[in-house]
Amino acid sequence: MEKPSKPRTKIEEIKANFTIEEIRQQLKDYAQEALEKKSKPRVLYLDDEEDALTTFRFTYRREFEVFITSNPDEARKIVKDEQLQVILTDQRMPTESGVQFLESIIPKYPDPIRVLVTGYSDISAVIDSINKGRIFRYIQKPYPIEALRQVIENAAEVYNLRKEKEEMLQKITRANQQLEFLLRQNML
Repeated sequence: MEKPSKPRTKIEEIKANFTIEEIRQQLKDYAQEALEKKSKPRVLYLDDEEDALTTFRFTYRREFEVFITSNPDEARKIVKDEQLQVILTDQRMPTESGVQFLESIIPKYPDPIRVLVTGYSDISAVIDSINKGRIFRYIQKPYPIEALRQVIENAAEVYNLRKEKEEMLQKITRANQQLEFLLRQNML
């Protein structure tokens, strides 16, 4: 007759199932993942006024990873190449409006949170920006520095919460599929 084995602690179970190298690698992966989540929000600002772009970069470069451009085509390339959380755009620009720019990127890049910045109080532009550009906020120039900082931080938080929700739903779906599989196995 065998002696009943002593229940193992969690640490003993981990040590029995994984090598020290595997444990170290997992810890490194967790640390890297945590660092990536704590990185600066990535923000694009599209405006035809070079002074506004320069001021924006100078003002917010410490809190955010800032990308600036006065060219909508270059902005599209930045959106394609960089994983942005927030996109700010001026409404009135020579080649296309801010709403047209936002509307053009939504089909391929719906995730970044969009903010419309303008010096004009055009109610139809506001309505279009909400309906077509799906903006998060509408900011009038000249904007208070702290107010815009808060809008960007809030927008980045919304982006991050949406991403976390997507990841959590994927994990739950995967776990549910695994549980259903195990349940079917026990019923056979």
